[in-house]
Amino acid sequence: MVAIAVIDYDMGNLHSVCKGLEKAGATPQVTDSPELIHQADAVILPGVGAFDPAMEHLRSRQLIQPIQDVIASGKLFLGICLGLQILFDQSQEGHEPGLGIFAGTVRRFASEPGLTIPHMGWNQLQFTDPNLALWQDLPPAPWAYFVHSYYVDPTDSTINAATITHGTQTVTAAIADKNVMATQFHPEKSSKAGLQILSNFVAWVEADLAGSNSLTAASVSLGVLR
Repeated sequence: MVAIAVIDYDMGNLHSVCKGLEKAGATPQVTDSPELIHQADAVILPGVGAFDPAMEHLRSRQLIQPIQDVIASGKLFLGICLGLQILFDQSQEGHEPGLGIFAGTVRRFASEPGLTIPHMGWNQLQFTDPNLALWQDLPPAPWAYFVHSYYVDPTDSTINAATITHGTQTVTAAIADKNVMATQFHPEKSSKAGLQILSNFVAWVEADLAGSNSLTAASVSLGVLR
């Protein structure tokens, strides 16, 4: 089984993520140890809460540089919810700088009549690249579970992997670039589709360990839900 480090920085419920990974056939390791993060086969950065406290917690645990180094090394990496947002430069939610992996800003949904903020509940994904390995064996426009008032606005729109529409606003729901994938929604709370995404991530890690690191489905032998 592949060993996946799930980073613990006191900003999320790690139990659901770990249970999803176990169902997908991986061995999750909840840790805030830079050494264990570097040793793992892949890394997941989950998160629930606000941008500034997340960065403060990462700094207090001396995890900022290890995360940046792991991503730069090419190790496969999945961010979830707040774990997507803090990959960017900055957020309208606070003043702390983000990890700066991607250029862009985390923005708040603009108010409009009848729009509920936070965006909480189920929404349909629109894939910008349906051939991504993590989207394999999913139906068109699958439903995923969201809880957020802010969304990422990448400077480079080509990293968008999926979008959603909330009110009249179409925003980024997932990004993908090289060894990094990150979702605004919670796969671990998104029923069968979410578990399939986690299973696809595990299959991607297995393919990478076998010497084929690619975000495209053609080079990944994808597993099925266990």
